Amino acid sequence: MSKPDPQLVAGRCSEDEWQVRVQLAACYRAFVHYGWTDSIFTHLSARVPGHERQYLINPYGLLFHEICASNLIKVDFDGKVIDGDYPYNEAGHAIHTAMLKARPEVNVALHSHTRAGMAVSCMECGLLPLTQQANEIRDMLCYHEYGIAHPGSDECDRLGADMADKWIMVMHNHGLLTVGRSVAEAFYYLYTVENACKVQVDVLASGRDIVTPAPAIVDELAADGMARATESRQHVDLAWNAVLRLLERQDPSFRN
Repeated sequence: MSKPDPQLVAGRCSEDEWQVRVQLAACYRAFVHYGWTDSIFTHLSARVPGHERQYLINPYGLLFHEICASNLIKVDFDGKVIDGDYPYNEAGHAIHTAMLKARPEVNVALHSHTRAGMAVSCMECGLLPLTQQANEIRDMLCYHEYGIAHPGSDECDRLGADMADKWIMVMHNHGLLTVGRSVAEAFYYLYTVENACKVQVDVLASGRDIVTPAPAIVDELAADGMARATESRQHVDLAWNAVLRLLERQDPSFRN
């Protein structure tokens, strides 16, 4: 397939859409940097500004380090490709439209199949209150019973219903899913839950006695985390801007 011309793609979309394309492409590259990829599988999406029923997603078949602003494809909720020369992942379309339909304030959804995330998704205990990161997101987290996502299926309705007003989902026997009002916010939640999962797997594998924080302290931190999510996102933007600086130094081609 031919490589798209960034200037031509930019000329076909609004300035707001182009900026979202750059942010989303950067997120794909960040997944590579942090080791969250699964070959050509998993998917990250962002709603197209000014078009509530359209979203941007990765071209199915490209590795995440190949993704840039101009080769993201634009798809509507009915599955029609509006802009782009590549196909999309059918399961990805089902999962992401489920999130974007259910939550009008959400603009970004990130889905991962990391080793630690999948491991915790298989644990009946769920995410344990072992770390500050786990406790910060306790009240933002929900769980989803394993199912196969197909466009227009009951599974899509269940995904939206289970996410409800939460921001992070552990998909049992599958992986992790986060949503946000921006790429920065969804990325922050995935970074946080992924680290919490890694530590849990390490702690349980160690076989040592576990120190668990007092319930009152966990409640306090969980409440603070939820308040920060609804009242202020300065820390989210600061963290994401640091990631962007890192990506710019490594390889700024995500902007093309």
